[in-house]
Amino acid sequence: QVQLVESGGGLVQAGDSLTLSCAASGRAFSRYHMAWFRQAPGKERDFVAAISWSGGGTRYADSVKGRFTISRDNAKNTVYLQMNSLKAEDTAVYYCAAGGTGWTRYSYDYDYWGQGTQVTVSS
Repeated sequence: QVQLVESGGGLVQAGDSLTLSCAASGRAFSRYHMAWFRQAPGKERDFVAAISWSGGGTRYADSVKGRFTISRDNAKNTVYLQMNSLKAEDTAVYYCAAGGTGWTRYSYDYDYWGQGTQVTVSS
């Protein structure tokens, strides 16, 4: 089993950058594909980015491609989401997820979820 704890959220201005971290417990972290999802108020949880267990494969939502970068450090049991050129529409609670199926964009492929961290971008 994997426990995930997100951190790094906060209030920033449009155009700013922010890096989210997701720390995982358990020695099996390197065997899981990881992803970030986000949920804005009144909306469904949406895919943001995913990374394979090795870090060799990544996938992004069109809305963040070119602005966000997902990475991982298996030695530190941590996955990151570097967010640049933030926009007001990036405001949401960001969730980290872990799964063994693949680095997909589908929430049902992920078995473990963190509690989320709030990102608010003021325009």
